[in-house]
Amino acid sequence: MTIKLHRCPVTFAKSSGHPCWKVQKALDEAGIAYEVVKQPLRKSKRTELMERSGQRLLPAIEFESGTILREESDDLAALIRAGRLEHPSPAL
Repeated sequence: MTIKLHRCPVTFAKSSGHPCWKVQKALDEAGIAYEVVKQPLRKSKRTELMERSGQRLLPAIEFESGTILREESDDLAALIRAGRLEHPSPAL
C-alpha cells in the first residue's frame, strides 16, 4: 500500500515537537512506503486540501482510494507505531 503524506514544506524541520516530522518519522520507522505531498505553509493557501478533506490542518494521510485521514500528529504517529493505520470507514 502506497500512501501520501500531506505535510508542510518545512522538510528540514526534524525536531521531536514538529507535527509533520512526528508522523513522517513514524512512517519511516514502520517501513511504510509513502509519497510526500508538500502543502503550502499558509493555511489559507491549502484550498485543494480543504476541498478534499474539509480541513486545512496538517499532517494528513491520503490512502490510494483518495480518502484523507486527518488526526492530531501524536494520534497519527501512535496509530502507525501500533500497526493500526487503516483506511477510514466511509461515513454513513
